[in-house]
Amino acid sequence: MWIPILALLVGIALGLFTDLSVPEQYANYLSIVVLAALDTLFGGIRAHLQGVYDDRVFISGFFFNIALAASLAFLGVHLGVDLYLAAIFAFGVRLFQNIAVIRRILLVKWSEKKKSINI
Repeated sequence: MWIPILALLVGIALGLFTDLSVPEQYANYLSIVVLAALDTLFGGIRAHLQGVYDDRVFISGFFFNIALAASLAFLGVHLGVDLYLAAIFAFGVRLFQNIAVIRRILLVKWSEKKKSINI
């Protein structure tokens, strides 16, 4: 569970404290890659809360999702079709589903904890 949180903190620190700029032509690639990474991060948090987290699944899913998203964007650019929109939709839907499940799990755990304190 600590790997996703550490990676998120390192990424935020690098983004805030470095003067990196991404050329405009790579903006679509970057947006998809960030969305795919966030999807994988929240999927890892969800898996941890459900008790099925596996480091190998998380790491392989992280790199596979990023490669798939970037490949779709690359193919779309060369075909003249906005395929990156399909990737944004797919990863966006999964991201919101993972966040919804995380919220439900935390609410159930909070309710159970509250009940055990009151009893």
